[in-house]
Amino acid sequence: MALQLDARPPARPASRDTRPSRAGRLSRIDAKYSPYLYIAPFFVIFAIFGAWPLAYTFWVSLHDWDLLGSNPTFVGAENYTRLLADSDFWHSVVNTLGIFVISTVPQLLAALWLANLLNRQLRMRTGWRMAVLVPNVTSTAAVAIVFGVLFGREFGMVNWLLDLIGVDGIGWKSNRFASWVAISTMVDWRWTGYNALIFLAAMQAIPRDLYEAAAIDGANRARQFWTITVPLLKPTIIFCVIISTIGGLQLFTEPRLFHSGTNAIRGGPMRESQTMTMYMFENAFAPYYNFGYGSAVAWLLFALIAIVAAINVLIIRRLGAGARPDTVKRKGGSR
Repeated sequence: MALQLDARPPARPASRDTRPSRAGRLSRIDAKYSPYLYIAPFFVIFAIFGAWPLAYTFWVSLHDWDLLGSNPTFVGAENYTRLLADSDFWHSVVNTLGIFVISTVPQLLAALWLANLLNRQLRMRTGWRMAVLVPNVTSTAAVAIVFGVLFGREFGMVNWLLDLIGVDGIGWKSNRFASWVAISTMVDWRWTGYNALIFLAAMQAIPRDLYEAAAIDGANRARQFWTITVPLLKPTIIFCVIISTIGGLQLFTEPRLFHSGTNAIRGGPMRESQTMTMYMFENAFAPYYNFGYGSAVAWLLFALIAIVAAINVLIIRRLGAGARPDTVKRKGGSR
């Protein structure tokens, strides 16, 4: 009997719809674009209140712009040329850098020491940790009034204490370097506790077994602090240095309120403590109302902050590259 082949083609499997469902498409769109929507508010607000005013200030700095007038004149880089030859501007730069150095270095050292104390087993340590923020939440005007009285020439408590040890009274508001010290003391009193809490938070992340191993090897607390705590706090220290640098170069309120009286924006009769921000305010607003010249001061201040920030970034990268092999070695040895 002959075999007959079935000429019919084999049945095809039922076709499946490979198109993604609507829910799947929405899920992929959400995963792809939602992060941009989450971060968009910051960039929108920054563009409106940060980037646009910055660009507009640069445009204003290229004009002879009388704030009370109506017809600004384009002068190009003339404001910057005048500013670089302005002795009062360089005087304010020296004041700014001087106050910054005198205030920042002791502030960070004291904050590091205070954080190390708060990191120990103390009674009511939560209360002590909260107490260090009290100066930071105090009104700056109140702080300036109190410190202005303390550093008074005739009846100030500081001069009274100096007189007890045989030192003549100091004119804290009339002497340039003395005014730097007085303002730096005010800044340190307000911001040391703030930096101490940042250091304390970083210290809490250091493994305790490192200190236990060092104690077994015979290292005392001071040795542990310099060989364990400080090296592991390098990124946090650099961060606090950057924040303190930005705040120190923009110092305005403390020196402005420290010198009371007429035309206090000059920082004293001989501009003893006038900072760059005070000099910018003096030129852009009362009494000169030269908006273009004041904007040029603002942009040079921005350039100074950018240069210092760039130097700090290079330091961070160098310290991070130098610490990476030690970190890897420590992790490898603990396995």
